[in-house]
Amino acid sequence: MKLTSVALLLSVAGASARFTPLKPESLAVRSAGSKDAALEFRGGAVKPASKAVSVVQKGGFSLAGIDWGLLSLFAFWFLGNYYYNIWNKQCLKASGGSAGFPLTISVMQLGVGVVYACLCWCLPFIRKLPTTTQGDLIKMFPVAFTNLGAHSASVFAMGAGAVSFAQIVKASEPAFAAVLSVLFYGKKVSLGKWLMLPIIIGGVILASVKELDFAWSALIAACVANCFAAFKANENKKLIEAEGIKDRIGSVGNQFALTTMIAFLASIPVAIIREGHRWGEFVTAFNTNPAIKLNLILSGLWFYGYNELATMTLKKTGAVTQSVANTAKRVIVIVGVAIVMGESLDPLKLLGCSIGIGGVFLYSIIDDLVKKKPKEFTN
Repeated sequence: MKLTSVALLLSVAGASARFTPLKPESLAVRSAGSKDAALEFRGGAVKPASKAVSVVQKGGFSLAGIDWGLLSLFAFWFLGNYYYNIWNKQCLKASGGSAGFPLTISVMQLGVGVVYACLCWCLPFIRKLPTTTQGDLIKMFPVAFTNLGAHSASVFAMGAGAVSFAQIVKASEPAFAAVLSVLFYGKKVSLGKWLMLPIIIGGVILASVKELDFAWSALIAACVANCFAAFKANENKKLIEAEGIKDRIGSVGNQFALTTMIAFLASIPVAIIREGHRWGEFVTAFNTNPAIKLNLILSGLWFYGYNELATMTLKKTGAVTQSVANTAKRVIVIVGVAIVMGESLDPLKLLGCSIGIGGVFLYSIIDDLVKKKPKEFTN
């Protein structure tokens, strides 16, 4: 059952990546007889239509106005994230938690994704090889390195404490993103977004008050993961805006595969320095404990698959849709994993979780809510 579900997820990811370019696809809903009555979606902007409409979907399958292809990407993205968190936690528990081999496990999970990506390139009908240059790979390194940092710190956080607690802390990523964007990238953050940060941080603190599995190491590691994730978002935007690189990479699937490979190679020296002296111990545990072996491989496949689907999904949608999706994903993972793993769901923790995630959602859409509508001029 486990292998079947993983195969289904990777099949969806591979098929979608084969036909998903690096440009966001456009969705246009138009009147059958009037261009002026069009309802258009471009980067989240919506123009209302006054007449009956019919759907024209570029790059996807739609029926009765519903893009079933996009909905399937969302569904498998959520499913993949959910199962990754479960199997990743089971692997960490079987290997000793934060005192075991969290960094080695995070590196091996990336390695599983690298093997899958190489297999896809061996089958041209699934994915074509990119035509990247050495300069392109150098430009990808910051994205890959921050991806490595975010993943490794997240794995350590989930090994040191409850998955639900780590996810609640990770939900405060916008607070880190706002500060780092201003300090290092010269970006401006609106007053509305700044006002949402105390709500997010307050929710995280409230959820932590009665956390039965609280650990400072989990809290610190999750915060480190947030820092890396914030840097990754900014570096990824710079990469996509680099001239010509999108055409040479060819697809979203190739972009994620290349950054994963670079992250894997960069993580090996770090793992050797941190846990290299225990490599023999890890190999013995991997070969003798089926729970470690199976859950490591499955979590690696789920991690690669759901992240690739998330990348493709976010390329196809606007900012508001992304915010709703990420909010829903957090709720599903926090509640679902807590139930399956038997983690605490104290009412105060749930209240703090709701406040924190609600604050994240408002942070994402506050500028759209308060911005002034442009005046319309008529002749």
